[in-house]
Amino acid sequence: MPGFLEMKFPLPLPQQMNSQPIGIFDSGIGGLTVAKAISTSLPNETLIYFGDTAHMPYGDKSNDSIRYYSEQITNYLYQNEHCKCIVIACNTASAAAYEYLRDAFKNVIPVINVIDPIIEEVIAEDDIRRVGIIATKTTINSGIYQEKLQRRKSTLDFTALATPLLAPMIEEGFYNDKISHEIIYSYLKQPELQNIDALILGCTHYPLIKAEIMDYYHHKIKVIDSTTIVANKVKKILEIEGLLNDKREKADKFYVSDYTDSFEKTTAVFFGSKIHLELKNIWQSK
Repeated sequence: MPGFLEMKFPLPLPQQMNSQPIGIFDSGIGGLTVAKAISTSLPNETLIYFGDTAHMPYGDKSNDSIRYYSEQITNYLYQNEHCKCIVIACNTASAAAYEYLRDAFKNVIPVINVIDPIIEEVIAEDDIRRVGIIATKTTINSGIYQEKLQRRKSTLDFTALATPLLAPMIEEGFYNDKISHEIIYSYLKQPELQNIDALILGCTHYPLIKAEIMDYYHHKIKVIDSTTIVANKVKKILEIEGLLNDKREKADKFYVSDYTDSFEKTTAVFFGSKIHLELKNIWQSK
């Protein structure tokens, strides 16, 4: 397995860094919701998105495998696309690989995940005393949100519920309709999600059903998703690092490790507009 010290060319010179793209990756195409928010918040920035559709879902993979895939993708985005920062737009990869990538790229480029910005948002709100968490089985079973909330704000009460039908439902195009309402409401009426002040949407698919979730709670609780929060975090970090671009010069690129027509069609659902996917094989033999 290649290491991070095996860089093929030097880091771009400081004066070149601002115009370099932002690298974003996910186990599939759900992370396009985060990419869209970043594009909206930072219109002068170029995005390079990589969806690892050949290995999706990451949820049934070991942590070692997820770290390996994440390392390969990050190496590609840094070495070949010269990305100035990396956004892990996947809850599973954020849980399994963030610390590994953060340490590997320390003092090189910033690495941002989708979990910590949400945690920071929740603990900063004094009005939030009891929070619910919904996510895939893998994310809930990892305990990553629960552990971070407990460690960062021990007075906070929280409950978690795995909602495994939501992501495939959304990918099949069922949202804002009778079918999605029935499935969403069947989850939200569970005891774990009653009497809460806020609900964390722990999957990058879930922003597409945020309005339905808010309707269920009659807009009386705060529903927190990673899209705008992560976009604001990226903007803040680039400002601090002096890496903001003041003029857009290149087009965004969207790569997948396995291409199908269905992936291409579904991208419009997650990104909000039609985009073109390009097949990119980056894998090196172990």
